[in-house]
Amino acid sequence: MSATTLTALPAVARAGGIQRPAALGAAALLALGALGIGQAVGSRQAALYLLGAALGLVLYHAAFGFTSAWRVFIADRRGEGLRAQMAMLAIAVLLFFPALAAGQFFGQPVAGNVSPIGVSLLVGAFLFGIGMQIGGGCASGTLYTVGGGSVRMLLTLAAFIAGSAIGAAHFHWWQAQWHLAPVSLVKAWGVGPALAANLALFGLIAGGTLWLERRRHGAAAPARPVPPLAPRQGLARLLCGPWPVLAGAVALALLNFATLALAGKPWGITSAFALWGSKAALALGIDAAAWPYWQAPAARAALEGSVLRDVTSVMDVGIVLGALLAAALAGRFSPGLRVPLRSALAAVIGGLMLGYGARLAYGCNIGAYFSGIASGSLHGWVWMAMAFAGSVIGTRLRPLFGLEVERTPRQTGC
Repeated sequence: MSATTLTALPAVARAGGIQRPAALGAAALLALGALGIGQAVGSRQAALYLLGAALGLVLYHAAFGFTSAWRVFIADRRGEGLRAQMAMLAIAVLLFFPALAAGQFFGQPVAGNVSPIGVSLLVGAFLFGIGMQIGGGCASGTLYTVGGGSVRMLLTLAAFIAGSAIGAAHFHWWQAQWHLAPVSLVKAWGVGPALAANLALFGLIAGGTLWLERRRHGAAAPARPVPPLAPRQGLARLLCGPWPVLAGAVALALLNFATLALAGKPWGITSAFALWGSKAALALGIDAAAWPYWQAPAARAALEGSVLRDVTSVMDVGIVLGALLAAALAGRFSPGLRVPLRSALAAVIGGLMLGYGARLAYGCNIGAYFSGIASGSLHGWVWMAMAFAGSVIGTRLRPLFGLEVERTPRQTGC
Protein backbone atom coordinates (compact mmCIF):
# COMPACT_ATOMS: atom_id res chain seq x y z
CA MET A 1 0.00 0.00 0.00
CA SER A 2 1.50 3.31 -1.06
CA ALA A 3 1.37 6.76 0.49
CA THR A 4 -0.94 7.79 -2.35
CA THR A 5 -3.37 5.01 -1.50
CA LEU A 6 -3.40 6.02 2.17
CA THR A 7 -4.02 9.65 1.23
CA ALA A 8 -6.83 8.63 -1.11
CA LEU A 9 -8.78 6.78 1.56
CA PRO A 10 -12.23 8.18 2.20
CA ALA A 11 -12.44 10.92 4.80
CA VAL A 12 -14.45 8.70 7.11
CA ALA A 13 -11.52 6.26 7.24
CA ARG A 14 -9.00 9.01 7.90
CA ALA A 15 -11.23 10.27 10.69
CA GLY A 16 -10.87 6.87 12.35
CA GLY A 17 -7.29 7.67 13.30
CA ILE A 18 -5.00 5.92 10.81
CA GLN A 19 -1.47 5.95 12.22
CA ARG A 20 0.34 6.96 9.07
CA PRO A 21 4.00 6.41 10.13
CA ALA A 22 3.29 2.85 11.31
CA ALA A 23 1.06 2.09 8.32
CA LEU A 24 3.60 3.42 5.82
CA GLY A 25 6.42 1.59 7.61
CA ALA A 26 4.56 -1.72 7.48
CA ALA A 27 3.61 -1.20 3.83
CA ALA A 28 7.23 -0.37 2.96
CA LEU A 29 8.51 -3.49 4.73
CA LEU A 30 5.98 -5.62 2.89
CA ALA A 31 6.87 -4.10 -0.48
CA LEU A 32 10.63 -4.31 0.07
CA GLY A 33 10.34 -7.80 1.50
CA ALA A 34 8.33 -9.02 -1.47
CA LEU A 35 10.87 -7.47 -3.84
CA GLY A 36 13.82 -9.02 -2.01
CA ILE A 37 12.22 -12.46 -1.72
CA GLY A 38 11.22 -12.34 -5.36
CA GLN A 39 14.80 -11.64 -6.42
CA ALA A 40 16.39 -14.14 -3.99
CA VAL A 41 13.92 -17.02 -4.39
CA GLY A 42 11.19 -16.33 -6.91
CA SER A 43 7.84 -14.72 -7.55
CA ARG A 44 5.86 -17.59 -6.02
CA GLN A 45 7.69 -17.20 -2.70
CA ALA A 46 7.09 -13.44 -2.78
CA ALA A 47 3.40 -14.09 -3.38
CA LEU A 48 3.29 -16.40 -0.36
CA TYR A 49 4.91 -13.67 1.74
CA LEU A 50 2.15 -11.26 0.72
CA LEU A 51 -0.44 -13.99 1.27
CA GLY A 52 0.85 -14.21 4.85
CA ALA A 53 0.34 -10.46 5.14
CA ALA A 54 -3.25 -10.87 3.97
CA LEU A 55 -3.77 -13.53 6.64
CA GLY A 56 -2.39 -11.19 9.30
CA LEU A 57 -4.69 -8.39 8.20
CA VAL A 58 -7.73 -10.69 8.25
CA LEU A 59 -6.85 -12.13 11.65
CA TYR A 60 -6.47 -8.66 13.13
CA HIS A 61 -9.47 -6.95 11.57
CA ALA A 62 -11.81 -9.86 12.32
CA ALA A 63 -10.24 -10.37 15.77
CA PHE A 64 -10.34 -14.05 14.82
CA GLY A 65 -9.14 -15.97 17.83
CA PHE A 66 -9.07 -19.69 18.56
CA THR A 67 -7.91 -19.27 22.16
CA SER A 68 -10.51 -16.81 23.43
CA ALA A 69 -13.31 -18.52 21.48
CA TRP A 70 -12.64 -21.76 23.32
CA ARG A 71 -12.10 -20.02 26.67
CA VAL A 72 -15.36 -18.07 26.48
CA PHE A 73 -17.26 -21.24 25.63
CA ILE A 74 -15.60 -23.15 28.46
CA ALA A 75 -16.24 -20.36 30.98
CA ASP A 76 -19.68 -19.16 29.94
CA ARG A 77 -20.98 -21.34 27.08
CA ARG A 78 -20.91 -18.44 24.63
CA GLY A 79 -20.30 -20.13 21.28
CA GLU A 80 -20.09 -17.45 18.58
CA GLY A 81 -16.37 -18.02 18.09
CA LEU A 82 -16.70 -21.80 17.87
CA ARG A 83 -19.52 -21.47 15.35
CA ALA A 84 -17.32 -19.19 13.25
CA GLN A 85 -14.60 -21.85 13.33
CA MET A 86 -17.08 -24.47 12.12
CA ALA A 87 -18.13 -22.18 9.26
CA MET A 88 -14.47 -21.67 8.33
CA LEU A 89 -13.82 -25.41 8.34
CA ALA A 90 -16.95 -26.14 6.31
CA ILE A 91 -15.87 -23.77 3.55
CA ALA A 92 -12.33 -25.17 3.70
CA VAL A 93 -13.32 -28.83 3.23
CA LEU A 94 -15.60 -27.91 0.32
CA LEU A 95 -12.59 -26.34 -1.39
CA PHE A 96 -9.85 -28.71 -0.26
CA PHE A 97 -11.32 -32.19 -0.64
CA PRO A 98 -11.88 -32.17 -4.44
CA ALA A 99 -8.42 -30.69 -5.06
CA LEU A 100 -6.73 -33.16 -2.72
CA ALA A 101 -8.57 -36.09 -4.30
CA ALA A 102 -7.33 -34.95 -7.71
CA GLY A 103 -3.80 -34.49 -6.37
CA GLN A 104 -3.34 -31.25 -8.27
CA PHE A 105 -4.89 -27.84 -8.75
CA PHE A 106 -4.41 -26.19 -12.16
CA GLY A 107 -1.27 -28.22 -12.70
CA GLN A 108 0.21 -27.58 -9.23
CA PRO A 109 0.66 -30.83 -7.25
CA VAL A 110 -1.08 -30.52 -3.88
CA ALA A 111 -1.00 -32.64 -0.72
CA GLY A 112 -2.71 -32.25 2.63
CA ASN A 113 -1.47 -32.29 6.22
CA VAL A 114 -2.13 -35.92 7.16
CA SER A 115 -0.33 -37.18 10.28
CA PRO A 116 -0.37 -40.19 12.62
CA ILE A 117 -2.54 -40.58 15.71
CA GLY A 118 -0.66 -41.75 18.78
CA VAL A 119 0.92 -40.85 22.10
CA SER A 120 2.84 -37.95 20.59
CA LEU A 121 -0.31 -36.36 19.18
CA LEU A 122 -2.38 -36.90 22.32
CA VAL A 123 0.24 -35.47 24.69
CA GLY A 124 1.29 -32.66 22.37
CA ALA A 125 -2.21 -31.37 21.62
CA PHE A 126 -3.15 -31.50 25.32
CA LEU A 127 -0.03 -29.49 26.25
CA PHE A 128 -0.78 -27.03 23.46
CA GLY A 129 -4.30 -26.53 24.80
CA ILE A 130 -3.01 -25.66 28.27
CA GLY A 131 -0.30 -23.43 26.82
CA MET A 132 -2.63 -21.45 24.61
CA GLN A 133 -4.75 -20.42 27.59
CA ILE A 134 -1.96 -19.40 29.96
CA GLY A 135 0.33 -18.12 27.20
CA GLY A 136 -2.50 -15.95 25.93
CA GLY A 137 -2.73 -17.10 22.34
CA CYS A 138 -2.45 -19.86 19.80
CA ALA A 139 0.05 -19.90 16.93
CA SER A 140 -1.85 -17.52 14.66
CA GLY A 141 -2.97 -15.42 17.62
CA THR A 142 0.59 -15.03 18.89
CA LEU A 143 1.82 -13.77 15.53
CA TYR A 144 -0.95 -11.33 14.83
CA THR A 145 -1.04 -9.87 18.34
CA VAL A 146 2.74 -9.36 18.16
CA GLY A 147 2.16 -7.50 14.91
CA GLY A 148 -0.61 -5.55 16.60
CA GLY A 149 1.81 -4.28 19.24
CA SER A 150 1.52 -6.70 22.18
CA VAL A 151 4.82 -6.73 24.06
CA ARG A 152 3.63 -9.54 26.35
CA MET A 153 3.08 -11.75 23.32
CA LEU A 154 6.70 -11.18 22.29
CA LEU A 155 7.59 -13.15 25.42
CA THR A 156 5.14 -15.87 24.40
CA LEU A 157 6.61 -15.95 20.89
CA ALA A 158 10.21 -16.21 22.13
CA ALA A 159 9.26 -19.07 24.46
CA PHE A 160 7.17 -20.63 21.67
CA ILE A 161 10.26 -20.74 19.45
CA ALA A 162 12.41 -22.17 22.24
CA GLY A 163 9.80 -24.81 23.05
CA SER A 164 9.58 -25.75 19.36
CA ALA A 165 13.33 -26.30 19.21
CA ILE A 166 13.25 -28.46 22.35
CA GLY A 167 10.37 -30.41 20.84
CA ALA A 168 12.40 -30.94 17.66
CA ALA A 169 15.30 -32.28 19.75
CA HIS A 170 12.98 -34.77 21.50
CA PHE A 171 10.74 -35.55 18.54
CA HIS A 172 12.40 -38.85 17.59
CA TRP A 173 11.64 -40.31 21.05
CA TRP A 174 7.98 -39.34 20.90
CA GLN A 175 7.68 -40.55 17.32
CA ALA A 176 8.89 -43.98 18.44
CA GLN A 177 5.99 -44.37 20.89
CA TRP A 178 2.69 -46.07 20.05
CA HIS A 179 0.91 -44.64 17.06
CA LEU A 180 -1.43 -45.52 14.22
CA ALA A 181 -0.73 -44.89 10.57
CA PRO A 182 -2.03 -41.58 9.17
CA VAL A 183 -5.66 -41.72 8.03
CA SER A 184 -6.97 -39.57 5.17
CA LEU A 185 -10.76 -39.65 5.11
CA VAL A 186 -10.68 -38.39 1.52
CA LYS A 187 -8.63 -41.39 0.42
CA ALA A 188 -10.37 -43.89 2.69
CA TRP A 189 -13.98 -42.89 1.91
CA GLY A 190 -13.92 -40.71 -1.18
CA VAL A 191 -14.79 -37.04 -1.53
CA GLY A 192 -18.57 -37.33 -1.15
CA PRO A 193 -18.76 -39.43 2.04
CA ALA A 194 -15.83 -37.54 3.61
CA LEU A 195 -17.54 -34.21 2.93
CA ALA A 196 -20.85 -35.45 4.29
CA ALA A 197 -19.27 -36.75 7.50
CA ASN A 198 -17.26 -33.59 8.14
CA LEU A 199 -20.12 -31.22 7.36
CA ALA A 200 -22.39 -33.21 9.66
CA LEU A 201 -19.85 -32.92 12.48
CA PHE A 202 -19.47 -29.17 11.93
CA GLY A 203 -23.24 -28.85 12.09
CA LEU A 204 -23.48 -30.94 15.25
CA ILE A 205 -20.81 -28.86 16.99
CA ALA A 206 -22.36 -25.55 15.93
CA GLY A 207 -25.82 -26.76 16.92
CA GLY A 208 -24.49 -28.07 20.22
CA THR A 209 -22.95 -24.71 21.08
CA LEU A 210 -26.28 -22.98 20.33
CA TRP A 211 -28.20 -25.44 22.50
CA LEU A 212 -25.78 -25.08 25.41
CA GLU A 213 -25.70 -21.29 25.08
CA ARG A 214 -29.48 -21.01 25.05
CA ARG A 215 -29.77 -23.46 27.92
CA ARG A 216 -27.54 -21.31 30.12
CA HIS A 217 -28.52 -17.82 28.94
CA GLY A 218 -31.98 -18.24 27.45
CA ALA A 219 -30.83 -17.01 24.03
CA ALA A 220 -27.71 -16.85 21.89
CA ALA A 221 -25.74 -13.64 22.27
CA PRO A 222 -26.06 -11.09 19.47
CA ALA A 223 -23.17 -10.71 17.07
CA ARG A 224 -20.03 -9.31 18.64
CA PRO A 225 -20.42 -5.53 18.95
CA VAL A 226 -18.29 -3.41 16.66
CA PRO A 227 -15.99 -0.97 18.53
CA PRO A 228 -17.26 2.59 18.06
CA LEU A 229 -14.14 3.87 16.29
CA ALA A 230 -15.80 5.40 13.22
CA PRO A 231 -18.83 4.74 11.01
CA ARG A 232 -16.67 3.02 8.39
CA GLN A 233 -18.20 1.66 5.22
CA GLY A 234 -16.98 0.33 1.90
CA LEU A 235 -13.24 0.54 1.21
CA ALA A 236 -12.58 2.19 4.57
CA ARG A 237 -14.25 -0.69 6.41
CA LEU A 238 -12.36 -3.24 4.31
CA LEU A 239 -8.94 -1.68 4.92
CA CYS A 240 -9.36 -0.25 8.41
CA GLY A 241 -11.78 -2.71 10.00
CA PRO A 242 -13.32 -3.93 12.11
CA TRP A 243 -14.80 -6.96 10.33
CA PRO A 244 -17.53 -9.36 11.45
CA VAL A 245 -16.03 -12.58 12.74
CA LEU A 246 -17.86 -14.59 10.06
CA ALA A 247 -16.22 -12.47 7.37
CA GLY A 248 -12.91 -13.45 8.90
CA ALA A 249 -13.91 -17.13 8.82
CA VAL A 250 -14.70 -16.96 5.09
CA ALA A 251 -11.52 -15.05 4.29
CA LEU A 252 -9.29 -17.44 6.25
CA ALA A 253 -10.75 -20.46 4.46
CA LEU A 254 -10.19 -18.83 1.06
CA LEU A 255 -6.64 -17.74 1.95
CA ASN A 256 -5.75 -21.22 3.23
CA PHE A 257 -6.93 -22.64 -0.08
CA ALA A 258 -4.83 -20.03 -1.89
CA THR A 259 -1.85 -21.26 0.16
CA LEU A 260 -2.55 -24.82 -0.97
CA ALA A 261 -2.70 -23.68 -4.58
CA LEU A 262 0.53 -21.66 -4.40
CA ALA A 263 2.66 -23.77 -2.06
CA GLY A 264 1.23 -27.21 -2.80
CA LYS A 265 0.47 -27.65 0.90
CA PRO A 266 -1.92 -26.04 3.39
CA TRP A 267 -1.18 -23.17 5.74
CA GLY A 268 1.08 -23.92 8.70
CA ILE A 269 2.93 -21.83 11.25
CA THR A 270 5.01 -23.67 13.82
CA SER A 271 7.42 -25.68 11.67
CA ALA A 272 9.13 -22.32 11.12
CA PHE A 273 9.47 -21.84 14.88
CA ALA A 274 11.33 -25.16 15.13
CA LEU A 275 13.57 -24.02 12.29
CA TRP A 276 14.29 -20.62 13.84
CA GLY A 277 14.92 -22.14 17.26
CA SER A 278 17.25 -24.77 15.84
CA LYS A 279 19.20 -22.16 13.88
CA ALA A 280 19.51 -20.15 17.09
CA ALA A 281 20.76 -23.28 18.86
CA LEU A 282 23.43 -23.74 16.18
CA ALA A 283 24.49 -20.11 16.67
CA LEU A 284 24.87 -20.81 20.39
CA GLY A 285 27.10 -23.82 19.75
CA ILE A 286 24.43 -26.53 20.19
CA ASP A 287 24.69 -29.19 17.48
CA ALA A 288 21.06 -29.10 16.38
CA ALA A 289 22.09 -30.51 13.00
CA ALA A 290 22.72 -33.85 14.73
CA TRP A 291 19.11 -34.16 15.91
CA PRO A 292 17.18 -36.87 14.04
CA TYR A 293 14.48 -34.29 13.32
CA TRP A 294 16.79 -32.62 10.77
CA GLN A 295 18.19 -35.72 9.05
CA ALA A 296 15.73 -35.99 6.15
CA PRO A 297 17.14 -34.29 3.02
CA ALA A 298 14.44 -31.61 2.84
CA ALA A 299 14.72 -30.85 6.55
CA ARG A 300 18.52 -30.66 6.40
CA ALA A 301 18.32 -28.32 3.42
CA ALA A 302 15.95 -26.05 5.37
CA LEU A 303 18.26 -25.99 8.38
CA GLU A 304 21.33 -25.23 6.32
CA GLY A 305 19.68 -22.84 3.88
CA SER A 306 18.20 -19.36 4.04
CA VAL A 307 14.91 -18.87 5.88
CA LEU A 308 13.78 -16.93 2.80
CA ARG A 309 13.44 -20.29 1.05
CA ASP A 310 11.16 -21.68 3.76
CA VAL A 311 7.50 -21.13 2.85
CA THR A 312 6.27 -21.14 6.45
CA SER A 313 8.94 -18.68 7.59
CA VAL A 314 8.15 -16.06 4.96
CA MET A 315 4.41 -16.43 5.58
CA ASP A 316 4.89 -16.06 9.34
CA VAL A 317 6.83 -12.82 8.89
CA GLY A 318 4.13 -11.68 6.49
CA ILE A 319 1.44 -12.36 9.12
CA VAL A 320 3.23 -10.15 11.65
CA LEU A 321 3.66 -7.29 9.19
CA GLY A 322 0.12 -7.67 7.86
CA ALA A 323 -1.23 -7.40 11.41
CA LEU A 324 0.99 -4.37 12.03
CA LEU A 325 -0.45 -2.72 8.94
CA ALA A 326 -3.99 -3.60 10.05
CA ALA A 327 -3.42 -2.21 13.56
CA ALA A 328 -2.02 1.04 12.15
CA LEU A 329 -4.90 1.41 9.69
CA ALA A 330 -7.33 0.82 12.55
CA GLY A 331 -5.52 3.39 14.71
CA ARG A 332 -4.88 0.81 17.42
CA PHE A 333 -1.13 0.17 17.28
CA SER A 334 -0.01 1.09 20.78
CA PRO A 335 2.75 -1.08 22.29
CA GLY A 336 2.95 -1.05 26.07
CA LEU A 337 6.22 -1.97 27.77
CA ARG A 338 4.83 -2.81 31.20
CA VAL A 339 4.03 -6.50 31.71
CA PRO A 340 3.14 -7.71 35.24
CA LEU A 341 5.53 -10.34 36.57
CA ARG A 342 2.93 -13.10 36.91
CA SER A 343 1.64 -12.37 33.43
CA ALA A 344 5.18 -12.49 32.03
CA LEU A 345 5.77 -15.82 33.79
CA ALA A 346 2.57 -17.20 32.28
CA ALA A 347 3.67 -16.00 28.84
CA VAL A 348 6.98 -17.88 29.12
CA ILE A 349 5.50 -21.09 30.57
CA GLY A 350 2.62 -21.03 28.11
CA GLY A 351 4.92 -20.33 25.19
CA LEU A 352 7.18 -23.27 26.04
CA MET A 353 4.15 -25.56 26.24
CA LEU A 354 2.83 -24.23 22.94
CA GLY A 355 6.10 -24.83 21.14
CA TYR A 356 6.79 -28.25 22.63
CA GLY A 357 3.20 -29.39 22.19
CA ALA A 358 3.01 -28.24 18.58
CA ARG A 359 6.07 -30.26 17.62
CA LEU A 360 4.79 -33.41 19.32
CA ALA A 361 1.32 -33.01 17.80
CA TYR A 362 2.50 -32.46 14.20
CA GLY A 363 1.29 -28.90 14.24
CA CYS A 364 -0.74 -26.23 15.99
CA ASN A 365 -4.24 -24.81 15.76
CA ILE A 366 -3.46 -23.97 12.13
CA GLY A 367 -1.29 -26.81 10.80
CA ALA A 368 -2.98 -29.64 12.74
CA TYR A 369 -6.50 -28.37 13.52
CA PHE A 370 -7.51 -26.03 10.68
CA SER A 371 -5.35 -27.45 7.91
CA GLY A 372 -5.49 -31.00 9.28
CA ILE A 373 -9.28 -31.14 9.19
CA ALA A 374 -9.32 -29.28 5.86
CA SER A 375 -6.98 -32.00 4.56
CA GLY A 376 -9.37 -34.76 5.62
CA SER A 377 -6.91 -36.04 8.23
CA LEU A 378 -8.40 -37.88 11.18
CA HIS A 379 -5.59 -36.53 13.35
CA GLY A 380 -7.06 -33.03 13.02
CA TRP A 381 -10.21 -34.10 14.88
CA VAL A 382 -8.19 -35.86 17.57
CA TRP A 383 -6.01 -32.75 17.91
CA MET A 384 -9.11 -30.62 18.44
CA ALA A 385 -10.48 -32.90 21.16
CA MET A 386 -7.21 -33.11 23.09
CA ALA A 387 -6.38 -29.40 22.75
CA PHE A 388 -9.88 -28.48 23.91
CA ALA A 389 -9.42 -30.72 26.97
CA GLY A 390 -6.11 -28.96 27.65
CA SER A 391 -7.85 -25.61 27.27
CA VAL A 392 -10.28 -26.55 30.04
CA ILE A 393 -7.30 -27.03 32.38
CA GLY A 394 -5.54 -23.93 31.07
CA THR A 395 -8.63 -21.78 31.59
CA ARG A 396 -8.80 -22.87 35.22
CA LEU A 397 -5.12 -22.06 35.67
CA ARG A 398 -5.34 -18.49 34.34
CA PRO A 399 -6.39 -16.85 37.66
CA LEU A 400 -3.22 -18.24 39.30
CA PHE A 401 -1.25 -15.93 37.00
CA GLY A 402 -3.56 -12.96 37.47
CA LEU A 403 -5.12 -13.48 34.03
CA GLU A 404 -8.77 -12.74 33.26
CA VAL A 405 -11.28 -15.41 32.31
CA GLU A 406 -13.60 -13.24 30.24
CA ARG A 407 -17.23 -13.95 29.45
CA THR A 408 -17.26 -12.46 25.94
CA PRO A 409 -14.57 -12.63 23.23
CA ARG A 410 -11.94 -9.91 23.30
CA GLN A 411 -11.76 -7.47 20.43
CA THR A 412 -8.12 -8.56 20.01
CA GLY A 413 -9.20 -12.14 19.49
CA CYS A 414 -6.79 -13.77 21.96
